[in-house]
Amino acid sequence: MKSSRKKKWILGGVGIGALLGLAILAFDIRLKTVYYEVKSNKIEQEITIGLIADLHSCDYGPNQITLTDAIEQTKPDFLLLAGDIIDDDMPEQKAIEFLDWAGKNYPSYYVTGNHEYWTKQIERMRQIVRQAGVTVLEGETLALDINGQTIDLSGINDTEEKWWPKELEQAAASRHNDVFSILLSHRPEQIENYLPHQYDLITVGHAHGGQWRIPGLLNGLLAPNQGLFPRYAGGRYDFEKSVMIVSRGLARESTRIPRIFNRPEYVVIRVLPE
Repeated sequence: MKSSRKKKWILGGVGIGALLGLAILAFDIRLKTVYYEVKSNKIEQEITIGLIADLHSCDYGPNQITLTDAIEQTKPDFLLLAGDIIDDDMPEQKAIEFLDWAGKNYPSYYVTGNHEYWTKQIERMRQIVRQAGVTVLEGETLALDINGQTIDLSGINDTEEKWWPKELEQAAASRHNDVFSILLSHRPEQIENYLPHQYDLITVGHAHGGQWRIPGLLNGLLAPNQGLFPRYAGGRYDFEKSVMIVSRGLARESTRIPRIFNRPEYVVIRVLPE
């Protein structure tokens, strides 16, 4: 009898321990670094890109050191900031700390997200970014010299800017077909509008990884503007002429719904010669 009770206690303890362990994993919101590789015959030397999306003014330690240290460890050639760096409800200070660091340490390029528009002070948001030394893209294509080779970088405003389709047309018309091209935007659900322009790489955020995930079974439960079971929650998506990388973003305390099995991420994209 005593032996049977002891076994039950042991099994109960193991069960509780397993549940606690699972809960710790499920609600883990420590920053992680995620790597992708893209190959192209349009480049000769490796290019390393740091992608930051959906910071939402969240706190990553004093002067954002957890995030900035993660970036430093990967030594990117430049940074892409895919919108919602500044939140409409959170204090701006943590976003400004990161922007100041990025502008001082790396060539950095930014496009707006919907939350910057929701502040109803979009010009001031852009000015904050510019004052930090970060380039704001609004329908332009820049020719960047990276490791002795030219690549084209286009950026467009969020769809809250009603003329964003004209910006996309304008940016695409300015790129060169014979060099590696990147489109920096905020929203993955606009992919059907991006694809006709045949950018080699499309970098976006916005989906927050679908907020809740079940590894191996469910990539995301709910994403803005995609609804339940979003097609583009986060990760790599290959198309005939383009690759789209969707960052799961960095939002933590700014979200009302907790992230589950969905750690915030800093994305590194290595573009390699084919």
